[in-house]
Amino acid sequence: MTQTLTRAETPVSPPPTAPPRRKKHRDPSRFVRLHLPLVLYLLFTLIPFYWMLVFALRPAGETALVPWPITFEHFDTVWNGIGFGLFFQNSLIIALGTLVTVTVFALMGGYALARFKFRGQRVFLLALLCTQFIPGAMMLIPLFVIFKTAGLLNSLTGLVVADTAFQLPLALILMSGFVRNVPVELEEAAMVDGCSRLRAFFAVTLPQLRPALVAVGSFAFIGAWNNFLFALMFASKQDKFTLPVGLSYALGEFNTDFGALAAGGVVAAVPVVLVFAVVQRFLVQGLSAGAVKG
Repeated sequence: MTQTLTRAETPVSPPPTAPPRRKKHRDPSRFVRLHLPLVLYLLFTLIPFYWMLVFALRPAGETALVPWPITFEHFDTVWNGIGFGLFFQNSLIIALGTLVTVTVFALMGGYALARFKFRGQRVFLLALLCTQFIPGAMMLIPLFVIFKTAGLLNSLTGLVVADTAFQLPLALILMSGFVRNVPVELEEAAMVDGCSRLRAFFAVTLPQLRPALVAVGSFAFIGAWNNFLFALMFASKQDKFTLPVGLSYALGEFNTDFGALAAGGVVAAVPVVLVFAVVQRFLVQGLSAGAVKG
């Protein structure tokens, strides 16, 4: 008779043992190759900002490396004495106006370039790309004549128009790449269900372009906020000055108040830092999405 093994008598194989973990050997040259250049670059970037904060926060005449006691007299000087409150307001209006106009026109133009084929499309895209190689200084005289004829000199509207004209080509190129990454089949499915093209765009495509809108809008805002040349040439009245122009006028003929100048630099840098801190996640996501197709 053959003996049958019961469930209790069935041999059980031992559980497999995990292979022994190998100890990671730290490569001493990794710090020199990777971390040391990053640390040096970080120091090279942050030291100027640190000195700006030191000059802005320490009392006049002090030479200490650490600003103590901390004073805000330089900020009061630039905000109330020099008029940086008005300059800040002008820069904010111009930057927000440029952000809105560039984003709206880039969204419409980028969608048209990505979804429709027309004669001369490649030539148009090449022309947009070539505009990035033209310095803004070369266009000052033609723009000055146009703005004088149109009555846009010494106005914030003229500065918004000038900044939009130079920010829009790059924004169109970026936005067209973003739209190409949204499958056109999603819009076609919505139109099969009864949506018009416009409704399909707002219901399907536009929600997918949120990182793209943040990326394009951020570049437009920062470019308009930091623009110095157009604000200097197209606005000669002090009540139309922006922050970069106001900083240049803080330099005296015979002496310079470095504390007030540093405080003005801090005031000008804070909005840009806040914008990057808020939209950093969307900015990286949008740039990576737009770099896949072009």
